[in-house]
Amino acid sequence: MTLEILIRYLHFISIFAVVSSVVAEHLMLKKQMTRSEILRISIVDAIYGISAILVVAMGLTLWFGVGKPAEFYTKNWIFHTKITLFIIMALLSIYPTIFFLRNRKGKDMDELVDIPKNIIMLIRLELLLVIIIPLLATLMAKGVGYFG
Repeated sequence: MTLEILIRYLHFISIFAVVSSVVAEHLMLKKQMTRSEILRISIVDAIYGISAILVVAMGLTLWFGVGKPAEFYTKNWIFHTKITLFIIMALLSIYPTIFFLRNRKGKDMDELVDIPKNIIMLIRLELLLVIIIPLLATLMAKGVGYFG
């Protein structure tokens, strides 16, 4: 029982870190940024990545280990939709991460770098998904979508 509570807590805190990281990235993002600003946003992006890994690790532990029976999750189409959206969110984050990593260093840290419009759009799409996923989680927790 104590292990399950700890895993659920870590899952919950990791979700908060993912949400806050995406929101922070969106708030920090501008059409032009200095390399020092890109360095800061890349640190937030790293927190986002670590948090997402923790969400997955704790989620899998809950699914196959200490949570409800695996069938509760496996036989729920809303759960599968939620997982799919999370994977899409992770895939959307790859290009901005690569861009931030490539542009965070340079000779002049005050040099302005143009941020491509598609990076801004990808982060906004991530924000949209991060709003939808908790709704699906709430529905799933109430047993909506279970077909077993």
